[in-house]
Amino acid sequence: MDGDPRQHGQPAQRVRIGVTGLAVVFLLVLLATAIVRSGSHAPVSPPTNAAKPAEPNEPLAEIGVAPGQSARVDNAAAAARR
Repeated sequence: MDGDPRQHGQPAQRVRIGVTGLAVVFLLVLLATAIVRSGSHAPVSPPTNAAKPAEPNEPLAEIGVAPGQSARVDNAAAAARR
């Protein structure tokens, strides 16, 4: 005959257990991701010195590689000191 009757449903049971295990792991990862993302959002406070306009950020002009507003202001200040 087929041999041992206990081995008849064993492959199908192993597949069901494997798929169930994968689903549980997926749900745990999904839950952990939702918890981590919900805790990382901090409220953004407005800038404290909003009345003073900030100088444009031109890092190339600050180091003298490219002309920009900062370089012109520095040159004008140097010329006024002479």
